[in-house]
Amino acid sequence: MPRSFDMATDYEGSVEQILQAFSDEQYWLARLADSGADDATLDSLRISPDGGIDVATTQVLRADRLPALVTQFHRGDLHIRRVESWTGLVGNTADATVNGNIPGAPVALTGSAQLIPSDARARLALRATVEVRIPLVGGKVENFIGTQLVDLLIAEQRFTTRWIAENG
Repeated sequence: MPRSFDMATDYEGSVEQILQAFSDEQYWLARLADSGADDATLDSLRISPDGGIDVATTQVLRADRLPALVTQFHRGDLHIRRVESWTGLVGNTADATVNGNIPGAPVALTGSAQLIPSDARARLALRATVEVRIPLVGGKVENFIGTQLVDLLIAEQRFTTRWIAENG
């Protein structure tokens, strides 16, 4: 049964600054390089005339770095594909859909995100649903992924805040 996770983090920049970073290829290349993955690629980045942002990435974790919980069910390197589709600024907010999968693994992630103003900052709220289709232990793996998502959200917030301070 899929599990949902709600999480949020505050950025030290405005919604406009966050979206500006998200629309910059150099931002994504630097963010992926900083991700801790063994290999990471920016598969596509498309900016629409209305300011919408579609980005697809692939991150690879080598098999020897994977936790035992994962290696029980997946052999070889883990290729994590992620797609984010952001609206342009609507009023003072932006919305996104987020999808993730691991080719060859019974795992899917879907979610929605929203960037909203919060004082002089921006708040990113994310609701993610994780489904692991493995009988009996899928829930345990879903909880593990949910915990990793929180850590990922914090790391990406820190990187983006630093990027804006250095480049914005």
